[in-house]
Amino acid sequence: MARYIPCKSRNSALGNERGGCGSSKDTAVSGVSVCAAEAGGAVEAALAVPSTEAARHVIGLGLKDAMMYLNPDLDRRRYEEVADRYRVHFLAGDHDIGLFPAVVDGICALNQEGYLMAVATGKSRLGLDRSLLATGLVPYFHTSRCADEAFSKPHPEMLHTIMDTLGVAPERTLMIGDTTHDLQMARNAGVAAVAVSYGAHLPGDLQGMNPLACVDSFEQLMRWLKQNG
Repeated sequence: MARYIPCKSRNSALGNERGGCGSSKDTAVSGVSVCAAEAGGAVEAALAVPSTEAARHVIGLGLKDAMMYLNPDLDRRRYEEVADRYRVHFLAGDHDIGLFPAVVDGICALNQEGYLMAVATGKSRLGLDRSLLATGLVPYFHTSRCADEAFSKPHPEMLHTIMDTLGVAPERTLMIGDTTHDLQMARNAGVAAVAVSYGAHLPGDLQGMNPLACVDSFEQLMRWLKQNG
């Protein structure tokens, strides 16, 4: 899924599109829509339905990497078939996914304060553009990087590209994410991270990655940024 990265010209912030600095169409997706899409795709492809734990684990990864994790013995020639069935089920419910409370006001406030915001996501470019357009958040994000344009998380390429594009150093960048993949990507890129527990992965797993903080709501995230940004 996606991550937001808030950054001011003096600070930079990266995030995933789910739980990151903000929107989170994806974080809402993580609990229900993604798991349901993975289950539906598996049934149609005559594969074992993944457990909820396994389905949640792959949230945030690129689709190919997720399929490989869930179906390690599957003939590679069938990955695209299974991925296509997942896309059908996910898109069927995508229009019902909304933003978390306080996200729009929070994103607007960060923009007014001069933060540079970006998205690093496991979504495809088409999927991210559709989500940002549907939520009205396009004007607030200065750049983004998707899984079909770079190595999947936790490889640091997406963050490196975003920082290069924005001209922001790692020590001025903050990654905000709701999965261990996000936090590991930040670590690999030499970037600090804040975890949000209201998304895909469990708080204990997130805290095990030693983020600067692990917050339980978007409002709490905004307070943390105000105190530490």
